[in-house]
Amino acid sequence: MSGTDSLCNPGDTLCVIRVYEQEVIIVPILLLAIFLVTLVFILLLRYCPEKVDRIKPQNKQAAYRQPPPGINVMENESIALDIASSYSTFNPPNTYDSRNLLHAPRELPRQRLPETFNLVTALPTTFSLRSDTAVSLYRARMENRNVVLRVLNDSANADERHGFLGFASFLSQLGPHPFLPELLGVVSLRAPLVTVVEELENRDLLGLLWRCRQPENADPPCEMNERRIFTMAKQVASALEYLHGKDLLHGNIRARSVLVSREYTAKLWGLEGVYTRKNQEANQKDDPGMKKWQAPELLARKPASQSSDVWSFGILLYEMATLGEAPFSEIPVKELLQFHQRGKTLKKPPNCSNTLHSMIKSCCQWKEQERPSLADISRKLQSSEKSAGDKALRASDPVNIERYLQEAGYGEANSYTIF
Repeated sequence: MSGTDSLCNPGDTLCVIRVYEQEVIIVPILLLAIFLVTLVFILLLRYCPEKVDRIKPQNKQAAYRQPPPGINVMENESIALDIASSYSTFNPPNTYDSRNLLHAPRELPRQRLPETFNLVTALPTTFSLRSDTAVSLYRARMENRNVVLRVLNDSANADERHGFLGFASFLSQLGPHPFLPELLGVVSLRAPLVTVVEELENRDLLGLLWRCRQPENADPPCEMNERRIFTMAKQVASALEYLHGKDLLHGNIRARSVLVSREYTAKLWGLEGVYTRKNQEANQKDDPGMKKWQAPELLARKPASQSSDVWSFGILLYEMATLGEAPFSEIPVKELLQFHQRGKTLKKPPNCSNTLHSMIKSCCQWKEQERPSLADISRKLQSSEKSAGDKALRASDPVNIERYLQEAGYGEANSYTIF
């Protein structure tokens, strides 16, 4: 204070502050500013991570492919595998760094996907009707839940890559619905391209129905009764009505297009055809394996309508009531339209109630205008669910795969994939 005493009169506080201006004013203000900036950055990192990503310096090597609109990209980050630095190989036994993963789609809560997927294994397919050879399926753990990874293979061409990303964008824009599988995120900037979807433990409804034919041999055990049929059908109808509300036709309603959770919640899948028709990127292939589920107007090559999906929904009810039998099994595909023209319909399955059979018949009316709306179907399912029986349905024998393929209209080489 001796220096201060020589410059300032005793009791002159302002003079003392001027002498020690740096220590008294400037340093505290700088410390306070640093604290506030750090606090703001932490809050942005916690609640708005996409804003933080925009602040980061641009990495020119991170752009693998510009994803289509509707996907919120974690820009300028890289993806690597836990093997040699290769971006063109997907090795299931290893977990891989997903710092390139997208945020969850805009319609879903914003969150980062994890740094790694754990326990990545190939998804087993005991009965694989595979049509999309460009995509491989894997099961993984993400944030303490099971997920399915749809991985685009290295051999995919430019059109297949574009379609893969376009379909992911379509799913993100479609928005969440309780009876549509949840899209959790996408890897889009580096190969391999990956779509992350929630896993539904009971897989596709067709396989579940087949397991329920002989529950003593099912793993895990399963049971199907008429009340559960009405409940699951109501869930599928809700998802289908949601699609129709967006002016989208499904065109592939059947048991193998429905996924089932461990708690027997049914969620409608098989949406790639919806995306293709919406974007008019390709003509629909004339797949003989779809004809047993198609409405007569589609067999006659007329335009599809919402009532065409209603017809297929009726066939889905038949599949559920028969525990997975092929519809119109005794009718060859080439004679199917003439069969419908003669006014014939599906036979009443054994142990099927009159209520359920009447719903099947009402959905499968020859004239489109005579089929009920989905709103009417939902109301009927709701009322029928309350009075339906809970006696487990049984079938006399397991499904013979080769015979099923023939009865359902598939050729020997035909196959499909659920996801």
